[in-house]
This record gives sequence, C-alpha cells and structure tokens, in this order.
Amino acid sequence: MRLLFLGDVMGRAGRKAISEHLPQMRKDWRLDFVVVNGENASNGMGLNGEHAKALLDAGADCLTLGDHAFDQKDMLQVIEKEPRIIRPLNFAKNAPGRGFRLFNAPGGRKVLVVQALGQVFMKRAYDDPFGAVEAVLKSHPRGGLAQAVIVDMHCEATSEKMAMGHFCNGRASLVVGTHTHVPTGDAQILSEGTGYLTDAGMCGDYNSVIGMEKAEPMRRFLTGMPKNRFTPAEGPATLSGVFVETDDRTGAAKSIRMIRVGGLLEQAIP
Repeated sequence: MRLLFLGDVMGRAGRKAISEHLPQMRKDWRLDFVVVNGENASNGMGLNGEHAKALLDAGADCLTLGDHAFDQKDMLQVIEKEPRIIRPLNFAKNAPGRGFRLFNAPGGRKVLVVQALGQVFMKRAYDDPFGAVEAVLKSHPRGGLAQAVIVDMHCEATSEKMAMGHFCNGRASLVVGTHTHVPTGDAQILSEGTGYLTDAGMCGDYNSVIGMEKAEPMRRFLTGMPKNRFTPAEGPATLSGVFVETDDRTGAAKSIRMIRVGGLLEQAIP
C-alpha cells in the first residue's frame, strides 16, 4: 500500500494547505490511505466538527488527535458520530471515542491506525502508552488482520518516540511521532520492517514559533510575562509528513520518504 501521514495541522494556514494540496497529492502519488493529525486545526487548540469535516472532505481517511483532543467542546459529541476520528488510547478511561480503529482500504485491504500519548514532559500523567499499544497490536497482527499498521506517538520526548518505534518493530508498518511541530530528519526502516520517523512536523506556517505568531511567544521568553493570547501564524503553510510503501503480505515497510509540500521549507516528495 501507498500510505501518507501528515503532521499536526496548525490553524487556518494548515487547513488551507490541506484543502489546496491533498486532493492532487492523492491523485498524483496514487495514495491508498491518508492519516492526518488534526489536533491543532481549530485556532491552534483542538479540532471542531466543521474543520474535521473539511479535512476529511479534502482526502484524509483518518484524523488523529492528541493532548488537545477535546479543547473544542463539540468534539465530545463529534467523535462519537464520526468513526474516522480517533483520540489517544490512553487519554482517559471515560473519554468518548476510540484510540484505534481498523479501516477499509482499496482492494479489500485493512489499515489499523493507533494513537498513544507519551508521559515524559507532558502536562498530565497519562496511562502507560506501551501497555495500551501492546494490547492493540496483539489483537491486530501486521500482515494478518491488518495489511498495514500505523502508530501515531504523540509526545514531547524524542527518546520516548524512539522507544515506541523499537517497541513496535516488526509489528507496525509505520511509527511516527507528532506534537512538537518540528520535522526530524531520521526517516528509516527499522530491522524488522517498521518505518519510523521521530516527528512528522506540522502542516502550518514555519515563519512562526511552532506555528504561532512570533511576537507573543518571544515576549514571554524575553520577559517571562504574558500579554496576549497565542494566535496561529497565517502565512503560507508547508505540509510536513511521511510517505511509506508497504508489502501487503507482511505489512512491512518497503520504502519511506519525508514529505514537505508548499510554504517555506525545502520541498520533498516521494
């Protein structure tokens, strides 16, 4: 299968870039399945129902969330009605929605998408992500029930993301980190056929401080004093993510490429 994962969509600039580029990317790159992390798509904090629909209509097959999963209150209801949106497995025991789902793909194939939140440097004490992911992977073997398995590891620490990659090696087709909004340069295929990238980066304006207009974050760094709310930067956005081609029989990754389309960053396509 030809799979695309795009990192955190940041505000209006990110949504606009998805709407402008993703339909053509699906066609030109002959994509079978697209996952988009949408947890910052609505004003930089969470995802609302209207913006979720726009991302899905643009060509996303699945939207993942993160620690801001329910910052937009209507998501509490939307996620129960829209099966293409998943929240982290270990967010909270009573949270609405699901942390994984088996999706249909062309040709009768199946794609498992799983998301977990890390624990290191995060504001809340989330449940163990490794145990949560383990239970799902055991019941959905790669190359068996699922022809491809994608794990979105949403956390701060690069070490925790790398640990999840190795933990899933041989059992996932792709483990990709999200949350920091900065793309890393370590796309690789691990020893047992798992594609890995520490962070997909963001779909947003990189003339910013991780997607926010620069003035207020810089004020806080320089003075330690807040004055205004953070607001998403609205310049041309770069879509950042990763492309993976997998073997249908084994679910292993055969190739992996970092993706950057539009905006300021150096362009990169499959």
